[in-house]
Amino acid sequence: MSNFPRVVEKLCEASKKEYANPYSSMEWPEALDPEGWYMSPELLSIYGMPEYERLTEGERKKLSFYEAVNFFSLNIHGEKSLVEGLARQLYQKGNQDLSPYLHHFLDEENKHMVYFGGFCTRYAGKVYRDRKMVFPRDYAPGEEGFLFFAKVLIFEEIVDLYNVKMSKDARLAPIARQINLSHHRDEMRHLVFGRNLVKELFHRCAAVWPAEVVQGVRRYLAGYFSATWKEYYNPDVYKDAGLEEPYRLQEAAMNRPEARAHRKKISEGCIRYFLENHILEEEPVI
Repeated sequence: MSNFPRVVEKLCEASKKEYANPYSSMEWPEALDPEGWYMSPELLSIYGMPEYERLTEGERKKLSFYEAVNFFSLNIHGEKSLVEGLARQLYQKGNQDLSPYLHHFLDEENKHMVYFGGFCTRYAGKVYRDRKMVFPRDYAPGEEGFLFFAKVLIFEEIVDLYNVKMSKDARLAPIARQINLSHHRDEMRHLVFGRNLVKELFHRCAAVWPAEVVQGVRRYLAGYFSATWKEYYNPDVYKDAGLEEPYRLQEAAMNRPEARAHRKKISEGCIRYFLENHILEEEPVI
């Protein structure tokens, strides 16, 4: 895998240096301030819509809390799948060079679930349900492993940009900023790992896959971009925040030009990576 073993070695060293105890590194307030922001207003899924403009300041902050619960819930579900998938990859044939870092990856993703789950269960009393549906199917050799790591990369690229923005937003409650910052610090390493690995795996596998498998992989990944973004518009959030017609609001929020522009801006670095490495041939519709 070219210089990838050295990259893995450096990532292992960084993970050891940045090791944190998830049970002592987070300061959980007894209760949240109802007058606080928990997600940056500009990142709220209905920001700028007439429905948002009609809300009072208190109602906007309430919405920001439930949007934060949804964002953290998405991470919990994503990381549950990630932990399961990483465990399957440990010590598989061909993964000998990766396994040392996969241990750190697993450890860090488990910590993230402690952070995200801690917020959701302490302050909302729930985690929003996972709306993704997975159907069993057959895979070409190497396809399942490649798609697993490619999906992880897409999901984490989007999440990390949200983390960065919110970790720096002085308007947010300290606990919200702290969770986003803690996640980002680990994700920086995960993204380096993912970008190196996904490129290597695709070029190795695509060289032997039939053309129809390559095209199927590209269609699948384009659809995954869209499916991942759809979860950011959760009608359960709107219902809990007291907004009317949550399913109509979900559809309207997703399809407005401003939302499409926002998704494109957040995704552009990740999409460019997939295009430059010929994993995708055209921009996905998101």
